[in-house]
Amino acid sequence: MYPALTVNLKKLEHNIDFLMKLCDKNGIQVAFVTKCVCADSRIAKLIEASGAWMVADSRVQNLDAICTKKPKLLLRVSAPSEVEETVRAAEYSLQSEISVIRALGEAAKAQKRKHGVILMADMGDLREGIFFENEALLLETAKAVLQEPWLELSGLGTNLTCYGSIVPSEENMSGLVRLAEKLRGELGVELPVVSGGNSSTMGLLEKGLLPKGINHLRIGEAFLLGHDTSRFRVMDGLYGDAFVLEAELAEVQKKPSVPIGERYKNAFGEVVEYPDKGEMLRGVLAIGRQDAAVEGLTPLDAGVEILGASSDHMLVNLTAANGRFHVGDKLRFVPDYGALLRLYTSAYVEKRYV
Repeated sequence: MYPALTVNLKKLEHNIDFLMKLCDKNGIQVAFVTKCVCADSRIAKLIEASGAWMVADSRVQNLDAICTKKPKLLLRVSAPSEVEETVRAAEYSLQSEISVIRALGEAAKAQKRKHGVILMADMGDLREGIFFENEALLLETAKAVLQEPWLELSGLGTNLTCYGSIVPSEENMSGLVRLAEKLRGELGVELPVVSGGNSSTMGLLEKGLLPKGINHLRIGEAFLLGHDTSRFRVMDGLYGDAFVLEAELAEVQKKPSVPIGERYKNAFGEVVEYPDKGEMLRGVLAIGRQDAAVEGLTPLDAGVEILGASSDHMLVNLTAANGRFHVGDKLRFVPDYGALLRLYTSAYVEKRYV
């Protein structure tokens, strides 16, 4: 069946081993993140066999599905309605709101289950976390954790790049370390974890520029796609093609390159400009936006250009392929993070493991 995503487990195992050695060398504990692959059991087994401290995911349902002896970390800050599930499914979670922390403490008490809280500090990316300049609120929130007998103040963390595109730097990472030291001094706590973000921190780590005091990273894209996401590059020593998508050509015909007739918006509410490239050999692939973020696919076959996609069809320009492709042929693509996320979420994409 097609479309099909082929997963090279040996390449993923290599990436995990490589990153573990790099992190061990720098005193970094690792939480490998499974959310992009929906906690796939085969990939989770690779993490289980590694030296990683934790397995992490943003969805409680995914954490429930993972069979592991490692502690589980819930990445997305809990909504108030999720606190019972958070305590049941994870040993640790990232939190930032006092009201949620209190509810989390009640849930932990009801379940008689200790739960570790890593407070999130917003170091400028403007996603979740207590804004770094509001040290009074950070201190108040930390105290709220300490007031809950069934909660433990396990650490301080931050997230960068995912929303505001702010890359980790020596400055903002040193700021996180300073906040952790302030909490230790003010509260007299150990605060064992200082989590310096995600795969976008790999560039600093690789160069030996990550400030001392950062001792934990949450790594997903780096082990899946080999990326240092601060610069969207495949790191030296890692594989960037562990995942390859194949999609089948359902139509190959010569047509104009510009749609004919009055134009308005497409099915997704977008106004699209179509450059006039004259007549072209156009292919229609049996895959669409419901299955993949097509803008995140890179063709592996020479002479293939992605034109765009609707819900169920992806359009490609095959003119430069000089007649090599016909109906029924399969084209190959390497996905980026966004495309891989949707490919794994789609029930219509077959997953094959080698």
